[in-house]
Amino acid sequence: MRIVVTGAYGFLGRLLVGSLLRTRTFGGAPITRLVLVDRFADSSFPPARDPLVDVVHGELTDSLGEVFAAPVDVVFHLAAAVSAECEADFDLGMGANVDTTRALLEAARAQSSAGGPVARVLFASSLAVYGPDPALPLPPAVSESTVPLPQSSYGTQKLVCEQLLGDFTRRGFVDGRVARLMTVVVRPGRPNAAASGFLSGIVREPLAKLPAICPVDPGTHVALASPRRTIAGILRVAEAERGTGPGKLAGRLPVNLPALTVSVAEMLDTLRKVGGAAAVDLVTVTPDPAVEAIVGSWPSVLDSRRAATLGLKPDPSFLAVVQDYVADHPDAVAM
Repeated sequence: MRIVVTGAYGFLGRLLVGSLLRTRTFGGAPITRLVLVDRFADSSFPPARDPLVDVVHGELTDSLGEVFAAPVDVVFHLAAAVSAECEADFDLGMGANVDTTRALLEAARAQSSAGGPVARVLFASSLAVYGPDPALPLPPAVSESTVPLPQSSYGTQKLVCEQLLGDFTRRGFVDGRVARLMTVVVRPGRPNAAASGFLSGIVREPLAKLPAICPVDPGTHVALASPRRTIAGILRVAEAERGTGPGKLAGRLPVNLPALTVSVAEMLDTLRKVGGAAAVDLVTVTPDPAVEAIVGSWPSVLDSRRAATLGLKPDPSFLAVVQDYVADHPDAVAM
């Protein structure tokens, strides 16, 4: 089985690749090649030295000939421009998200049309596809049947890609699956350009004895998932067999991965429990209307019954999320 991971050197890409290399299987079948595709090069990434791994470096649209030079069985499509940069640069978002995704799907379609395997394509989408509208307010808890009305270019681009993947699946060109990700917290390393990046920063930086800015009202509620639960969800949606009943993936609906709903104030209370009052004192609330508009448009409570049929559960508490981060990244914590 030949598996491709786009955006393989990103945060989630690295975690996913690490998980696949630990099991060396997908859905019980052995992985024969694992192809890592990314525009960035990183010779320090350990899996690049694994004999199972091939690395394709460059823009995805320029690399598809090499990626599909041999039959592709599974694609994890994680490569994307993130929320705030898509809002700041419309053309960047359209190119990196919509145009690139369509090119990937066309390459997979060409493979199946030529008699090759029908690739299973997992697309990492986002809860940003949802948003309130004066004519159709969000329900108390959104589900996969809630009408998506994104309030950002990023959310719109994700929704366009979901629909493209759904139609390619309907036509039999690919076997597409969509996992809608919650905001992933706590991310290690440097901040990224996502509007939600501060949700990691207000924990990560203070635990390293560094200052952090909170750009939203602490009363803001958000839907979160730990890196561990996010990777488990991505893999489960990708591996699930088609059908109805427990453990099966029914229809072409996306799967909202399980969410832990917390307020920013509750996150800071948890930071106090782990890092003490000195850690919380490093966080300064400085409202940013642009960030508040994006994050405030996202739902904070989700109905995850579809994910539950696949055996997926949300994180038990935000304290557990932070404890996972401290256990996984001890060198990043100065306590």
